Amino acid sequence: MEIKNKYVAIKSNINGAPEESDFEIKVENVSLIVEPESKEVIVKNLFLSIDPYQINRMKSQSSSQAAISFAAAIVPGDAIDTYGVGRVLVSHRPDFKKDDLVAGLLTWGEYTRVKEGSLLNKLEILGFPLSYHVGVFGFSGLAAYGGFFDVCKPKPGEKVFVSAASGSIGNLVGQYAKLLGCYVVGSAGSQEKVKFLKETLGFDDAFNYKQETDLKSALKRCFPQGIDVYFDNVGGKMLEAAVANMNSFGRVAVCGVISEYTNASTRAAPEMLDIVYKRITIQGFLAADLMKVYADFLSKTVEYLQAGKLKAIEDVSQGVESIPSAFIGLFRGDNIGKKIVKVADE
Repeated sequence: MEIKNKYVAIKSNINGAPEESDFEIKVENVSLIVEPESKEVIVKNLFLSIDPYQINRMKSQSSSQAAISFAAAIVPGDAIDTYGVGRVLVSHRPDFKKDDLVAGLLTWGEYTRVKEGSLLNKLEILGFPLSYHVGVFGFSGLAAYGGFFDVCKPKPGEKVFVSAASGSIGNLVGQYAKLLGCYVVGSAGSQEKVKFLKETLGFDDAFNYKQETDLKSALKRCFPQGIDVYFDNVGGKMLEAAVANMNSFGRVAVCGVISEYTNASTRAAPEMLDIVYKRITIQGFLAADLMKVYADFLSKTVEYLQAGKLKAIEDVSQGVESIPSAFIGLFRGDNIGKKIVKVADE
């Protein structure tokens, strides 16, 4: 027996800003017959994570592609893997049975044939919407929690700046920082997002970077006593401005550099004398580095959500056909919170 699987592929490598014409919806037949000795699992995709780092995998060349398997180059025409949640259709493995809910590396499509050795775990149902396992309980949540607590090592009362603060990771970092007792300021790309950060998420302050002619002055205005921790999601001029306003022994966690992904001319050139004389630590990290804090992250995040102290902000599109526009929208700043595509009903 076979089923038809619609999936999204790139037509060719993408070396600039992505456009709808760069993608195509393809259809393939997927056999539901799995040999008894096979370790493959066929999964019906339910929710898929849409993440900006994927653009670096779509380029003809990027230094990130050789760093870790999750960042490996995407072959034009092939299915694109991503983190997601699904339901098992076929499995002969003892650890997965039909109808089990699972989370792991699925594809931008309706179904995934998960090979042996690929990331796949049975889902622990925590009493929250399934989509939470793609966002706040997924790699975005882990990057926010681990990047802030493990990389930045913040202390209550410190002054924290978060860029792309209304995005999938930034909004969580700001909330975790407030729960710790920090003074938190976020930057975003619209007045709607600035209002959201202050009124809905409880940031102490926020500003629209598109309305600022001088980012260094904007940060000086928001942090007259300097920045202790900067959680960087954008790189470029914002990183330069943050470094200029950092206090001695300030810490910068570099989670992403979205401003540089599609335009190499925006690469950051922070003042190195500031880094030396203020003894600033700048550390890049990947969510995969943070599995050591996963148990703590999950228990604390569940506790905060149950107590109503943390909000899971999601931006959900419907259907495989919406994946290209959902992805492209990340680079226009269309989303507030975690961008997710719902492929099918639970």
